[in-house]
Amino acid sequence: MAIKFHPIQWLKQTKSTLALPMAVVAVACLVALNEFGYQRSIVSAENMSLQQEKRGALNALLQNMLDAETGQRGYLLTGDQKYLDSYGDALVQIAPDLDKLRDLYVNDRAQVAQFSELSRSVSKKLAELEVTIKLRQLGGETENWMQVVRTDVGRSYMDAVRDKGNALISAASVDIAVSRIRIDQSLTISRVGVTLAALLGLLAFHLYLRQTQKLNAAGETQRLMLARERDRMGELVRERTARLSELASHLQVVQEKERDRLARELHDELGALLTAAKFDVARIKSKIPLDNPELSKRLTHLNESLNAGIALKRRIVEDLRPSSLSNLGLESALAILTSEFSERTGVQVTTDIEAVDLGPDAELTVYRTVQESLTNVAKYADAKEVVVSLHGYEHHIEVSVDDNGRGFDVDNRQNASHGLPGMRHRIEALNGVLKVSSSPGHGSRVHAVFPRPKIIAASASRIGDGNADGDAFAADATSSPPSPHIS
Repeated sequence: MAIKFHPIQWLKQTKSTLALPMAVVAVACLVALNEFGYQRSIVSAENMSLQQEKRGALNALLQNMLDAETGQRGYLLTGDQKYLDSYGDALVQIAPDLDKLRDLYVNDRAQVAQFSELSRSVSKKLAELEVTIKLRQLGGETENWMQVVRTDVGRSYMDAVRDKGNALISAASVDIAVSRIRIDQSLTISRVGVTLAALLGLLAFHLYLRQTQKLNAAGETQRLMLARERDRMGELVRERTARLSELASHLQVVQEKERDRLARELHDELGALLTAAKFDVARIKSKIPLDNPELSKRLTHLNESLNAGIALKRRIVEDLRPSSLSNLGLESALAILTSEFSERTGVQVTTDIEAVDLGPDAELTVYRTVQESLTNVAKYADAKEVVVSLHGYEHHIEVSVDDNGRGFDVDNRQNASHGLPGMRHRIEALNGVLKVSSSPGHGSRVHAVFPRPKIIAASASRIGDGNADGDAFAADATSSPPSPHIS
């Protein structure tokens, strides 16, 4: 599969990835240019200082030579000794000047030859000065020293000293000018380099800002996409939860209908068979001779078995579809349920049941909640005492089952069986709340609160409306006294 090349996209990616390298290059160039300018300026400044020192030493040498010549001429013309003092002072300064210049030019290959010529010219001039002074001091014929003075030897020597000295001074001045030009060039290069580095840094910063903006925009787009996906998933979860709730409600309705059908079939078919069998036993018993105790005993046992079967059938039918609930009402049905539970298990059951006006579905929900709670008590609680309570308030109903059994850890038993989730779904289908509280060794409590049927019917159109009925239900559910909990 061929990979397509997109120049524009490649250029954008290249620009975004060049920001950091450009910034690094800008900093490196700035540091390099500053270091280069600094080193070049240091070398130029040292060279300027050296040339200044050369020029100063050369000027001092020429001045001292001029002073020596002036002292010599004054002494020759006047014979005054004070001119010799000036001459001697100048000679004393000339030797150090030559030594200093020799040290300065010893490493200068280009001008050491010129300095050597200057040194020889100075030596010749000093020798000429010394000869004339000695001739004057000897006091011989006047023409002897005058003849020496009238010659051009002294002037030519002095001119040579001046020419060589001025040449070296000019060379030093040229070197100073060149050093100044180099310093100016270094400063100019540094300025231009700093400017270019600053511009490059600004460009890198601009690219960085653009890249940051693109990253922020991409992050915001990603966040919006995640938010939309989260909302979609939340809506999907709510939709599936609603479907599962509808399915669970439908299954419970189907289950209750199936129980009702099975209860009717057991009541009608099995009841008719057991009743007919019992009548047949009664007829047989009336016709057998009384002197056959073994047969009479067998018939009595058969009659008791039929009675037990009829009682078992009645209990199964009542468990499937309590006829007492349809015929006698919720209060009586709960009383019968708790009484039979106490007789069957030996657990003492205390009831605190009020007469409440509920619809058939709500009555069946309350009955199944109590029934399932008592079944759990019989299976797991090992309780000695149970309290069943049912209270009706203005806007809601409360039902609770408390026991003093062994208790359990609610968090670890959430998914242990389907009994509690089934009860919770029944209560929540009535817009109610089921709360199970327990702890090991301190018994258990099943407490359900749900609104009265008129609030249930109106809840679909009043959810979140803050109406008086909803507020009153919430207030009553919070403030009503709880059912007694056995400790």
